[in-house]
Amino acid sequence: MAAEAGEGERYLVRADVQNAGRGRRGRAWVSPPGNLYASLLLRPAVPPAEASQLSFVISLAVRDAVAGFVPAATVACKWPNDVLVDQAKVAGILLESRTGAIGLVDWVIVGSGINVANHPSLVDYAATSLHAHGATVDATACLAAYLRHVDHWYAAWRTDGFAAIRAAWLARAWRLGQSIRVRLGDDVVEGRFDTLDASGALVLAEADGRARTISAGDVLQAA
Repeated sequence: MAAEAGEGERYLVRADVQNAGRGRRGRAWVSPPGNLYASLLLRPAVPPAEASQLSFVISLAVRDAVAGFVPAATVACKWPNDVLVDQAKVAGILLESRTGAIGLVDWVIVGSGINVANHPSLVDYAATSLHAHGATVDATACLAAYLRHVDHWYAAWRTDGFAAIRAAWLARAWRLGQSIRVRLGDDVVEGRFDTLDASGALVLAEADGRARTISAGDVLQAA
C-alpha cells in the first residue's frame, strides 16, 4: 500500500475500471470504463475528528469541477459526501485513514468516483453522468479539474479551518432549508435540513420544533 510505504502527500492512483469498487458502508460502486476513479493520498497530521472534515473539502472540489463542465445544470453537495447534477447522483466520495500512536492521522486516502461517460441504471437512486448532460469532457480532463479544485479547497481548509469549508458547502447544499428524510439504520426520520453543526453533522428541525443532530445516515433522494 502506497500510504504505508511512505509515499508523499498528493500521491495519486487512478484506475480506468474497477472490478470491486466500494462506496459508503461497503456498498458496491459500479465502475465501467470512461469514468473517473481516483484515490488521492493526503497527510494532514490532524486528529481523526478533524480529518473527517476532508469529506466536505473533497465534496466541494468534486462539485466545483463537475459544475464547470455542466454550467446549465444545478450541481449540489448532498450530505454527507455525494454530488448531484439536477438531483441525480454523479459522484461519490469515500475516505479511509490510519491514526498513529500520538493520536494524529498518519494518512487519509480520498477515493472519488465521478460518472463522466456512464452511469448505472439498476440502482435504488437517480444517477447521471456528465455526458448525459451534454458535456464532452473525458476522464483525464475531469481529473485535472478535480485536482485543481482539491488544491484550492484543501489549502482553504488548512489556512482558514472548517468554518470556511462549512460555509462554502452550505452555499452549495442540496435541499438546505427544505424537508428531507434521513435513513438511520432501519428507521427513517423527517424534518427540515437546517444546517451543519461545527463538526459537520446534519442538524434536522423535526415537526415538534426540536433540533436533531445526525452524525451518520443516508439523506434520501425524495422528501
